[in-house]
Amino acid sequence: MTPSSDSGAAIFLNLIAGTWKPSTSGATFANTNPADVRDLVGLFQASVAADAQEAVDAAAAAFDAWRRTPVTKRARILFGAADYLERHADAFARELTREEGKALAQARDEFLRSAQTLRFYAVEGQSFTGETFPQDDPDMVVYTQREPLGVVSVIAPWNFPVSIPARKIAPALVAGNTVVFKPSSEAPLSGLRLVEALVHGGVPAGVLNFVTGRAGEVGPVLTTAAPVRAISFTGSTAAGEQIHRAASLTTRTQMELGGKNPLIVMEDADLDLAVDLAVKGGLSLSGQACTGTSRILVVPAVRAAFTEKLVARVRALKIGSGLTPGVDLGPLTSAGQLRSVLGYIEAGKDEATLLCGGEQLTDGDYAHGYYVTPAVFGDVTNTMRIAREEIFGPVLTVIEVADYADALAQANDTEYGLAASICTRSARYAHAFAHDVEAGTVKVNRTTTGNLINAPFGGLKRSSVSTFRESGRTGLEFYTQIKTVYRGA
Repeated sequence: MTPSSDSGAAIFLNLIAGTWKPSTSGATFANTNPADVRDLVGLFQASVAADAQEAVDAAAAAFDAWRRTPVTKRARILFGAADYLERHADAFARELTREEGKALAQARDEFLRSAQTLRFYAVEGQSFTGETFPQDDPDMVVYTQREPLGVVSVIAPWNFPVSIPARKIAPALVAGNTVVFKPSSEAPLSGLRLVEALVHGGVPAGVLNFVTGRAGEVGPVLTTAAPVRAISFTGSTAAGEQIHRAASLTTRTQMELGGKNPLIVMEDADLDLAVDLAVKGGLSLSGQACTGTSRILVVPAVRAAFTEKLVARVRALKIGSGLTPGVDLGPLTSAGQLRSVLGYIEAGKDEATLLCGGEQLTDGDYAHGYYVTPAVFGDVTNTMRIAREEIFGPVLTVIEVADYADALAQANDTEYGLAASICTRSARYAHAFAHDVEAGTVKVNRTTTGNLINAPFGGLKRSSVSTFRESGRTGLEFYTQIKTVYRGA
């Protein structure tokens, strides 16, 4: 049962060794609705290093029994958790919208997608095995076997607080690892609901542990404690680089980091489609997606017409609470996000031409939320801050390029390499783009955002450590190690 504070606000606890418990700090932090900060979603544990260490120790203690648990039983737990998420999708979606801001339909889809992810790994995990190797000795068999690593730390972001941890935790568990999960402090309740689902599915005590709090307090333990054998992190490139450097030689890291994702619009493009790709790819979730479109590279023949259509479409978008039907853009997730995005917009005004948007909304229903109108900048060059740095907000930049070769060169002229798209009717452009663009996810006439549950996902360059991919069957590889066995007669 969730306790309540003196004010009546729900207090949510950590899960350590199968017990829901408060932090040893005795302190909590507030989780509020970014659409209306007067709406308190709940209070969460302000955990400290001692809590994180207790969670790691619990996971380490549970590992041997869990690794010996038949994979069919581990899979049944994932199936049960998936059923639980689906049964509660409507209620959980409202909580997700309240704490993070995305539209209610998107929030519900995220829970349903996460249920699909759990089922996918429940199936794939049962056939993810080693291989046998031919050799000349008739009295010997040579084969590999895959084994779990041990304790895995999962550190997830707030923009997809259910689907991202689901695609990390599910393969980790089905492969036989134990997990310590730290959600973002901007959206901890949705992560808790995922954990709740797995507990309901039957995950044993200590196999999955849940700790909330500041990264500065619990992060060092989750990334450097001796029992931790792997770290799966999604977040900023700066934070990921810090974690990667701090990890020991025997600790694997899986980093999915930032992006500055281009959309190329060629002279033969369907401009209505191109505008749709730019708006959906760049402004869904108010631009707060690592794969979101932020640079639109347009050839001269269609730049004026495309820009006119884009500005008209952006100006018509409806902004408001994600709980309100018909809203296209919700609030930014936090006051810090709002300050950051407004700062980039001011920098853009000094560098380029603001064609529309970029204003903080403070009147009426907007007075208590983190709202900003989506901005479109023209006359942008690839050297400007707004074209080079990840803004993580509803800001689109239109950059004129001479031709396909110039577009490709500018698309690749970035430290990031997460996602990229091209809008064209030309098979020649499409094939060349897929081969030449420096991005881990390549789209043709599709948004830069979105990836399949059963397909690998990850970036190149500083968007990833480029070692192990997430999602798909490939996503299981990170959580297993290989032994090669030579067995004689």
